[in-house]
Amino acid sequence: MPNIKSSKKDVISSKIAYEKNKANKSELKTNLKKFDVALAAGDKAEAEKAYKVAVKTVDQAVTKGLLHKNNAARKKSSMTLKLTKLA
Repeated sequence: MPNIKSSKKDVISSKIAYEKNKANKSELKTNLKKFDVALAAGDKAEAEKAYKVAVKTVDQAVTKGLLHKNNAARKKSSMTLKLTKLA
């Protein structure tokens, strides 16, 4: 544990940031899995709903710095291809 006041604050703020990032990553993974489950079920309407939510979550992850923009583009492209194959 640090002795300097500003270092103590840094430890606290980094823990808070870690928890926020962890929650956001978990939400991202959950939404991607929901999309995959909807695809596996073959339900086009449900898959489209899950797709919209997943794309929004991926875009939010980019703005929050959790994903690189190219990684997000690859994920969205992959989801789009999977959704069109379902049709």
